[in-house]
Amino acid sequence: MGYRVVVAGATGNVGREMLNILAERQFPIDEIAAVASSRSQGTEVELGDTGKMLKVQNIEHFDPKGWDIALFAIGSEGTKIHAPRFAAASCTVIDNSSLYRMDPDVPLIVPEVNPEAISGYTRRNIIANPNCSTAQLVVALKPLHDYAKILRVVVATYQSVSGAGKEGMDELFEQSRNIFVGDSAEAKKFTKQIAFNVIPHIDSFLDDGSTKEEWKMMVETKKILDTKIKLTATCVRVPVFVGHSEAVNIEFEREISAKKAQSLLREAPGIMLVDKREDGGYVTPVECVGDYATYVSRVREDQTVENGLSLWCVSDNLRKGAALNAVQIAELLGRRVLKKAA
Repeated sequence: MGYRVVVAGATGNVGREMLNILAERQFPIDEIAAVASSRSQGTEVELGDTGKMLKVQNIEHFDPKGWDIALFAIGSEGTKIHAPRFAAASCTVIDNSSLYRMDPDVPLIVPEVNPEAISGYTRRNIIANPNCSTAQLVVALKPLHDYAKILRVVVATYQSVSGAGKEGMDELFEQSRNIFVGDSAEAKKFTKQIAFNVIPHIDSFLDDGSTKEEWKMMVETKKILDTKIKLTATCVRVPVFVGHSEAVNIEFEREISAKKAQSLLREAPGIMLVDKREDGGYVTPVECVGDYATYVSRVREDQTVENGLSLWCVSDNLRKGAALNAVQIAELLGRRVLKKAA
């Protein structure tokens, strides 16, 4: 037997990827429903490449009673309204928004990193999916932390426009086209021109000068991996359609060589090490699109600090950073908690 699954936000970038990944990974489904806002009611979405078309239902009128799992990709405002309603109906919510991530009664899960934390889901019947930039980072940090204990992380992100949704992708395309034909490249979604440019600003600014995106990386890494880790981030939007990249500098409690780190990363779940130290011997965002793995390259020792390493980390943000991680949480939930007799 399988599960009755709801995908909320099924018409958006992440919702469509959830449907693709559920099909690709052959998640055990008895019945599936695609829901979204009233604007999308009646449209159709495909369950991966199965050929099965789902008619989108209005989430406002959807009754979650009798459904097992709901994958939410509807943003914080919609989640605030509907997640408690689904959870109260005994439908476990796996939420991709930031709303519940730092709630002490809601586990924040990356299955390769802290699967044991899922047991706390019963307090609210809600499980949080981390920020896209955090998800790939902690997957890369986990095996290194287990071996040598991380003290401090300095990370600069290079985040694709798909992290800002369809509007972000459309703006990059339109600005690029306009520049080539001599038209204006007016910024609408972003604060400055994104085509042929980089913007050191993602989400709103906080009082200390950091942005909320940078704050999320810090607090989420602490909650998922270790509260004692110190982390500082600079998050940058770049003119890439899909795929987030991160330049990561790590300081450890004890010595760890680049060779040992490569060995650990090579064997770690969810990671693909591509580190040839030659022209093209590393992974870029274009190459990671559509893949499940978090790619790590450029692993090297940092001579400026005691017990330091630097590395390059790339992942498909719509997959591991959002949809894939949510489906992996559902798989983990099914294995550990919602087992059903065959």
